[in-house]
Amino acid sequence: MSTTPRWLTAEERRAWLAYVDFSTLLADYLNRQLRRDAGMTHSDYSLLVSLSMAPDGVLGMSELAQRLKITRSRLTHAVNRLREVGLVERREDPADGRGQLAHLTEEGKALLVEVAPGHVEAVRRAVFDVLTPAQVRQFAEIGEAISDALHRAESTEADPAVLPWRRR
Repeated sequence: MSTTPRWLTAEERRAWLAYVDFSTLLADYLNRQLRRDAGMTHSDYSLLVSLSMAPDGVLGMSELAQRLKITRSRLTHAVNRLREVGLVERREDPADGRGQLAHLTEEGKALLVEVAPGHVEAVRRAVFDVLTPAQVRQFAEIGEAISDALHRAESTEADPAVLPWRRR
């Protein structure tokens, strides 16, 4: 049985195309800022920040992959790269002999302390300085609503392995 697609209205199309445009531009802008100021990608910065927010700067690799929404294989490469420059350590999980833990080093913490102010300023310039307080609230509500819907959709997946952070 064929159903007619629910095409986007003109206003929905406008919103969608604006999102696609600004999300691409914002990702590039933040990547360039971090490469210039810290020699790292936004993905690596996000990994370090996730570890810095965890108790003792330590997270299991599976949990870290889920937080970052990336495959475990991609996470392993990123952690190994950051380990080579002394920002992260990888250890056996004493509670689970098969598991691995990622641990933010003192050098990683120091780099975040150095880099975070410039990154926050870049985020502020690109996003929050151009929005009114009401728009900031709306932006948060919109982001939360879409994230919640996507989390609900992901929990109904017949095959959880289709989720990137569950793949190897």
